[in-house]
Amino acid sequence: MKFLDLCKVYIRSGSGGNGCVAFRREKFIEYGGPNGGDGGGGGDVWVETVDGLNTLIDFRYQQHFFAENGRAGAGRQMTGRDGDDIVLRVPVGTEILDEDQETVIADLDTLGERLLLARGGNGGWGNLHFKTATNQAPRRANPGQPGVERTIWLRLKLIADVGLLGLPNAGKSTFLASTSNARPKIADYPFTTLYPNLGVVGVDNREFVVADIPGLIEGAHEGRGLGDLFLGHVERCAVLLHLVDGSSGTLLEDYDTILTEIEEYGAGLADKPRIVVLNKIDTMDAEERAFLKDELEAHSGEKVMLMSGASKEGTVDVLRALRPYVDAARAPATPEVDDAWRP
Repeated sequence: MKFLDLCKVYIRSGSGGNGCVAFRREKFIEYGGPNGGDGGGGGDVWVETVDGLNTLIDFRYQQHFFAENGRAGAGRQMTGRDGDDIVLRVPVGTEILDEDQETVIADLDTLGERLLLARGGNGGWGNLHFKTATNQAPRRANPGQPGVERTIWLRLKLIADVGLLGLPNAGKSTFLASTSNARPKIADYPFTTLYPNLGVVGVDNREFVVADIPGLIEGAHEGRGLGDLFLGHVERCAVLLHLVDGSSGTLLEDYDTILTEIEEYGAGLADKPRIVVLNKIDTMDAEERAFLKDELEAHSGEKVMLMSGASKEGTVDVLRALRPYVDAARAPATPEVDDAWRP
């Protein structure tokens, strides 16, 4: 299944049915009077979050959603049938944006959340409604109100507890594959990851969700590379895991690049808790590990953890460092967060 996190959708609610002009015509009833029924109401357009979806791929093949029109009224005071509603089923974490792609109509981050996007038009009155003492045979009826037509954008922000950050080939997909059942594509060239991957990891009998997004490069916040298209998927995360490639010859520059990009991107990413990890330590000896760790800590002012996603060395310690932040986000009333590993 392909991944799709942004799509344009055209919706239209149903128009109301027309009212009816009719008169009672029966034998031996001289003055039957008006008996035209009202038109039925048009169908509404709803959006609802459902379980089992993690992409908007269904909306690639259908972009137009029209609710049913109401039926016209009839004689004998018969009201027309209401039009059927139509429901857009989306994954949890979907944002509804107006046509300008900036105005947020709703942020659906709860399972089963339901929102009315366009209300159907009211049905028109039949001539029975216009009968008065001075106008006992009205020959007028109201037309049904037209439906509402609008264009909206659906933008998906995945619901994950931990977001992975790093340059291309920093080892994010390898870490996800080694700690979960997710099977992202892994190769020795940049931009192997072309769309976000989710994996459920477990440590100390607790599970949480990790999101792997395409690697960031310098200028990603301005549209370079792929990362800027998917940074929205880590906006909801409780903590960010920043992986730095220990085998890179530009260790400090790599760290600064990622830090600059999340600061320029905004949306509160720079203010989120962040754990820095020196990855790929399986490619270096103990002396080189200690030197690079001290160098990165002195440069960043953060405590740096050591890990190798390929050999799984240090992965459990990293997961245990992430867990307190995930627990705190799931239970905001709990003030205790084990931050002892930080300086």
